[in-house]
Amino acid sequence: MAAAQAYPVRVDASLDAPLSRWLWLVKWVLVIPHYIVLAFLWVAFVVLSAAAMVAIVVTSRYPRAIFEFNVGVLRWTWRVQYYAIGAFGTDRYPPFTLADDPSYPAHLEVEYPQRLSRGLALVKWWLLAIPQYIIVGVFTGSGLWAAWQLGGHDSGWGGFGLIGLLAVIAAVVLLVTGRYPDQIYDFVLGMNRWVLRVAGYAGLMTDRYPPFRLDMGGHDPGTLTVPPAPGSAVEDTPGVTELRQTHPRRPGGWTGGRVVAAVAGAVLVLFSVGLLGGSGVALWAQANRHGGYADLATASYSVPDYALASDTIGLHLATGTASDLLGTVRIRVTPVSGTSPAFVGIDLAGVDYATVRGATGHRGTYIEHAGSAPAVPPGQAGIWTTHAAGPGTQTLTWAIHSGDWTVIAMNADASRPVAMTVNVAATLPALPWIATGLLVGGIVVLAGGVLLIVVSLRRASTH
Repeated sequence: MAAAQAYPVRVDASLDAPLSRWLWLVKWVLVIPHYIVLAFLWVAFVVLSAAAMVAIVVTSRYPRAIFEFNVGVLRWTWRVQYYAIGAFGTDRYPPFTLADDPSYPAHLEVEYPQRLSRGLALVKWWLLAIPQYIIVGVFTGSGLWAAWQLGGHDSGWGGFGLIGLLAVIAAVVLLVTGRYPDQIYDFVLGMNRWVLRVAGYAGLMTDRYPPFRLDMGGHDPGTLTVPPAPGSAVEDTPGVTELRQTHPRRPGGWTGGRVVAAVAGAVLVLFSVGLLGGSGVALWAQANRHGGYADLATASYSVPDYALASDTIGLHLATGTASDLLGTVRIRVTPVSGTSPAFVGIDLAGVDYATVRGATGHRGTYIEHAGSAPAVPPGQAGIWTTHAAGPGTQTLTWAIHSGDWTVIAMNADASRPVAMTVNVAATLPALPWIATGLLVGGIVVLAGGVLLIVVSLRRASTH
């Protein structure tokens, strides 16, 4: 194939023969250690890619140490996918390394770019790559998963894409006949090659847009096939040729310790983002108090029962701690137009009611509990720690202290159904201290993460 068709992300593989008829049934279990490691490696990939984007915008160059690390993550992922659901193309267990293993049947290389566009680095990974992401979603199943989620279904597992489907079909054929179908293998390799090219482009490793084509089969057009070196182990294997890159590779600088340090640093950086984000939310809440109260939540509820109840709120803190943290809570309930006057109280006797299990947007989800109708209007029951009742919006203020509490909203005349809008706010006297603590903690954790990443990158660069 002409050299002009070569793409900088080069993916190669060779089908092992013979393959075990049954091993593919348990490979998904065998690669669990790899999936655990890859979860952390991909955290580092994302963080280091963000750092690389900044470097590209400033210098037009992709830092070499980050480049080699991220290529290594793609390479590791490809080997695991090739062994497991991505192809079932080998029975050899993938090595735990970022470096290329010449003896392993799956390979990935990315040509190092001397210069990259500063402008493209800002848009290609999210905007320009959208058409490619749609195709990759079909190949990998992530598009089906996204559609499933948008459709309102609850699922914790990605969609089963075309790659996985064809790999399983090939594995079933292997189980029956003892042979992996060549046509399916070529197609699966072509789709995997497409996915990895898009990953390299989205990872800012090249400015060349991924081609809309399937380069099927084991040999990538950008890889030079040459005879094995005399006396090598490959030469002693009949029918096997050696694949060499068309560009030189530097010796690997990523030792196990440096990889662990970079991953730990990336995890700390992401954790610091959460701390700093929490500090920002706390500072925003502090600055947007109304009448001394910070707004916590507002939601609308409608149930066919006599009462609307929160889950039991367990506050088992040292004396004074609950009030020091939360201060005074204010609960406002507003009846929906046309309903009875409202009632809100703390605690409840056993009647027919619905427990609020959270809110989706401004609507609640509930669990209904059987019970009898209230014997008297709620304001006359004498069972409440505190309560408020009457027409229009009712406001209940409660100085929190330790114990188990339930918030109840009802119609003041004990009728049903109950339809209320509920707002919860609190004084939160500890909010400034919480914001400061999160800010300081976020800065310290961020500094530690950046230090680990910088040290690992410097050591990986000076080899």
